[in-house]
Amino acid sequence: MIRDVICIGSIALLLCALSPMMSAEAQRDEGTVAGNWTFDDGTAKDSSKKGLNGNFTGNPKSVEGIVGKALDFDGEDDGIKIPDSVDINSAGPYTNRTVAAYFNCDDVGIDSRKQVIFEEGGRTRGLVIYVFDGAVYVGGWNRAEYNWNGEWISAEVESKRWYHVGLVIRNASGKVEKDRFEMWLDGKLVDKTDGGQLHAHGDDIGIGFTNQNAVYHDEGGSGTNIDWFEGLLDEVVVYGSAFDEGDFRAASQGLSVEPQGKFTTTWAGLKAQRTRK
Repeated sequence: MIRDVICIGSIALLLCALSPMMSAEAQRDEGTVAGNWTFDDGTAKDSSKKGLNGNFTGNPKSVEGIVGKALDFDGEDDGIKIPDSVDINSAGPYTNRTVAAYFNCDDVGIDSRKQVIFEEGGRTRGLVIYVFDGAVYVGGWNRAEYNWNGEWISAEVESKRWYHVGLVIRNASGKVEKDRFEMWLDGKLVDKTDGGQLHAHGDDIGIGFTNQNAVYHDEGGSGTNIDWFEGLLDEVVVYGSAFDEGDFRAASQGLSVEPQGKFTTTWAGLKAQRTRK
């Protein structure tokens, strides 16, 4: 009898511990996925049903990542070109959007150039995530239609360390409104600021570099095949919905450090070392 009570109590405690994770996973609406590049097979194949397969420029190398395999970019000519997509750039307007990725930058202190993790769009409308001078930035803008000149949010980061970064457009409309654009880092909201919906933007999509035009916090970003990322990228995703705290918390579970310098999580069975050797 006592053993049964202990067993039932243990199961209850386990379910209580897992329930936040289970609810967090349930909030991630797979029906809105626009692209999911896991890099687990060493290619830029889209693992979602959208089939938005990327093409390498240069030769990113397949290495151990945060979730299975990752790609190692050399900072010189390694990148991924993503085709146009009605779910990302060629239709719209897009009122909700999430772009997220794991990254591990070799040297975040480079101040001579940006290191682009993801970009879509061009000088008039678009989104971008990049590393520059010890910080990771997320940016968004729509300079036609309703004149959202853009917002850029940043957070300090360190070299040779895994992070999970996300940008979100949330419940936006055809005007600039408060708290529509967000930055998330390692499961926590960094900041939210003015934003609006994103209209169709034809310039090319890139992972690991600026494929064709972007806008940075200092108005740079004009050009093609520029600003290459140096380090590891893993699990780059684009969704047509706005992830919430539960979704980002679930993804960042793998970044909690144990005494042995390892990290684990129940989400996707993540296990790896946080610091690159």
